[in-house]
Amino acid sequence: MSYDLIVIGTGPGGYVCAIRAAQLGLKVAAIDKRGTHGGTCLNVGCIPSKALLHASELFEEAGHSFKKLGIDVGTPKLDLPAMMAHKDATVKSNVQGIDFLFKKNKIDPFFGSATITAPGKVDVVLNDGSGTQSLEGKAIVIATGSDVANLPGITIDEKTVVSSTGAIALDKVPERLLVIGAGVIGLELGSVWSRLGAKVTVVEYLDRILPGMDGEVAKQFQRMLEKQGFAFKLGQKVTGVTPNGAGPVAVSFEPAAGGAAETLEADVVLVAVGRRPYTDGLGLEALGVERDTKGRVAVDAHYQSNVPGIYAIGDVIVGPMLAHKAEDEGVALAEILAGQKPHINYGIIPGVVYTMPEVAAIGQTEEELKAAGIEYRAGKFPFTANGRAKANLTTEGFVKVLADAKTDRVLGAHIVGAGAGDLIHEVAVLMEFGGSSEDLARTCHAHPTLSEAVKEAALAVDKRPIHI
Repeated sequence: MSYDLIVIGTGPGGYVCAIRAAQLGLKVAAIDKRGTHGGTCLNVGCIPSKALLHASELFEEAGHSFKKLGIDVGTPKLDLPAMMAHKDATVKSNVQGIDFLFKKNKIDPFFGSATITAPGKVDVVLNDGSGTQSLEGKAIVIATGSDVANLPGITIDEKTVVSSTGAIALDKVPERLLVIGAGVIGLELGSVWSRLGAKVTVVEYLDRILPGMDGEVAKQFQRMLEKQGFAFKLGQKVTGVTPNGAGPVAVSFEPAAGGAAETLEADVVLVAVGRRPYTDGLGLEALGVERDTKGRVAVDAHYQSNVPGIYAIGDVIVGPMLAHKAEDEGVALAEILAGQKPHINYGIIPGVVYTMPEVAAIGQTEEELKAAGIEYRAGKFPFTANGRAKANLTTEGFVKVLADAKTDRVLGAHIVGAGAGDLIHEVAVLMEFGGSSEDLARTCHAHPTLSEAVKEAALAVDKRPIHI
């Protein structure tokens, strides 16, 4: 069976690459060993976690905010099985959507484990037990995504010591949840179970949360989470996680800089220390495909590895492990293979933490600008001064816009607040076109909206905000 393109992995990068290639007239095969399309993101990552984040946020609002708005529902009762059923239905709907898109675009799907036996050749051991299917393709793209990273000596059983996969499928609310890692995944899933009644403690090796995000945003956000009941143990190195049968799990840790050890017990421990590129079993060693020290496939500007005809995108190459980054790379590669010349601006890829309030960022942080010696001006506007935020009872947080001191070109924006993940995108569009803070400040924004805070932050770059 011969194809123009064989895609291995149908997560956000792989399925988007397959669809765009088919749109451009290429004959495409798509392989996934999971048995459903969508990869980690749609099956056990982005989509199900957001379903639980939304549901748990409404549960929290019903118990706390509704009465202030004149809605007295008494004490809300949690039906965890129903909440999990909503999550599962959301996943099923999204996965079936990809099945439909593959049929629409005449993409041949194969479910099984793929091995690249030679450039242009892939063997698929089919999940249904019917044997091995051999495929040939002019181009092969590795889009196998990433897997959960772990710490040495810790056994994840997905019951009491869980990864993100187990954390979205607990059958009861743990009384005590200990999260190892204060990154995006740990804080999001910690938020879900905190809202539903768990006492959450986060242990982090660094002396801050959300590494890589703007420092001021991280500090303010930590205070907000602490008000919600989170406890943080920062600058701590986990030295052991010891299950106790049906009893609590003991987690030992000590100061990263050295010092006295401490032990905490928890009903469930979530290991959220990041992810690693997943390229196991593809036959890359035998083919001589180069990888870096982190296991990522080394590629050129056109996403091609050192072996002609073998490409890679998404989490298995350098860059942030984000679904939308993988999607853009999938489109770009498909267009390259079709003879076009696409371009991705890697300096303008938004990142979002889907907690409540949300955290969103694009471009450079203040710390990065200072380290690079770039002179900049910062404008900041709090949601406490935004009329719509007051009406919505969502006044926590602020918008910060960073602009070049000489040219006024916007270099970055950072938002903590309700709807931050949506608000960040007007700055993304502005930056894509090389816009200035003056451009943003002089753009008329509807009133009353949360987006007015973005405009006011741009006005604050020139020290002329109206409402503070």
